[in-house]
Amino acid sequence: MKFSTLLLLLFFSASSFAQVTNVKLSGMIFKTGQDSIFVSQAVDGSNYQDFFGAALDEDGNFEMEGTVPAPNYYVVRIGGTRIPVILRQGSEIKLYGDGRNLDQYLNIVNSQESSDLVEYLRLVSDWQRQSNEAGQAINANPAIADSINREMSAKFNQFKSQKNNFVARHGNSAALYPAFRDVNPQQDFATYKSLASQLIKAFPESPMIQQVAVELQEQTKLQEKNNILAPGKEAPDFEEKKIDGETTMKLSDLRGKVVLLDFWASWCGPCRKENPAVVALYNKYKDDGFTIMSVSLDKNRDSWIAAIKKDGLTWPNHVSDLNFWSSRVPKMYNVRGIPFTVLIDEEGNIIKTKLRAHQLEIELKRIFEH
Repeated sequence: MKFSTLLLLLFFSASSFAQVTNVKLSGMIFKTGQDSIFVSQAVDGSNYQDFFGAALDEDGNFEMEGTVPAPNYYVVRIGGTRIPVILRQGSEIKLYGDGRNLDQYLNIVNSQESSDLVEYLRLVSDWQRQSNEAGQAINANPAIADSINREMSAKFNQFKSQKNNFVARHGNSAALYPAFRDVNPQQDFATYKSLASQLIKAFPESPMIQQVAVELQEQTKLQEKNNILAPGKEAPDFEEKKIDGETTMKLSDLRGKVVLLDFWASWCGPCRKENPAVVALYNKYKDDGFTIMSVSLDKNRDSWIAAIKKDGLTWPNHVSDLNFWSSRVPKMYNVRGIPFTVLIDEEGNIIKTKLRAHQLEIELKRIFEH
């Protein structure tokens, strides 16, 4: 099967098991050129452990019943062909297919999640095939590289869309495991966490998913460690130019006060809509020790100053290097969209981030009215 290589990576056997699981498999897979069929699991890159098996008659019919060490991910092995299946306690799965081309002609009955799993692996296998063919074509004729690369770029975008659509259609399904393994937690932790959580909910008895739960805890701790804006961490200090473009101020100049570090711009509609509520909170709590330091992503000084005046942003702590999205301080704080806020306590430590006006009000009440 074309996605058999993927199975070596996806279904590596777990080292410990939860319980003995009784399962039955039957069906007809014709023209395999084999006389036996097994339920197996990968133990390394090239070897499999067979748990039980049965004979294939001359028409490809088979029936087999046995036990596997735990509810988990397995493969049905016919010679060099591997069919991925998800086995739970009492599973009774039927398999029908053409042994000459199971990648295209395979029907799994009584296990929708196994069928969905095969659907995803087919999708990935098809993309790998197209990518390999494109590479071979370029190697054979480098002159067509640009044309093929443009074509493959469009196909890759389609492939990503298909993968995203699969994930959206199969929420809380054990079939999401290979999609989960496709995600790099350092690059997209939100998706990684979402898929891990769905798998833990869908198949908690699986040793492989139990390992996912352990990995999620480890990755969460790593994310918190690497997150410079995690609550409790000291807010990164900086020095930036004020409105006159000459004098500067530091964030640390405001130590002793509760500070809202507010990233905004005159051209940012959502920021401007938030400003009246933020102004009201500033006026309400400024005498209690609350202040605001506004960092603008503007690139035009006149527009910046005009917006400050029009919106009544009367606090004196306005800074910007007027470099738009290339501004130094927003980059330091990993700002990827505005409005973006960081609430900082009197000692300069982060309380919370991404607070909109109504959330800010709740936090300020907690701090000043407790």
